[in-house]
Amino acid sequence: MHKIHYAGDSIVTGSEIARALLDYAQALSQVTASATVEVPTLEEDGERGRVELLIGPASQLIAHELRTDEADPVDDELVDRMTAEAKRLRQFGWHTPTAGVVPIDSKQEWADLEEF
Repeated sequence: MHKIHYAGDSIVTGSEIARALLDYAQALSQVTASATVEVPTLEEDGERGRVELLIGPASQLIAHELRTDEADPVDDELVDRMTAEAKRLRQFGWHTPTAGVVPIDSKQEWADLEEF
């Protein structure tokens, strides 16, 4: 599970969703575009909820892993859509050495990046 900090607030969502969201936001920034994404959340009272996030070139998202016994919010369809859209957008975006792509299909690769 990950907590995403965004626009002075934060949400808690599943790790796969958080990774896909960051990847999608980065791809949107490459083509100077934005999108609204509805994300499942785990609320402070333990209930499940949903939130809409506007992401794009000016998005400043920070995600960090939470250690919890709660089950991750999951939305495989959302993750697949964001991943596919990020891949599609990168066909049209500019290339820069500062815009790295973090793969979301391998948990090990993500864990390797967290060591830095």
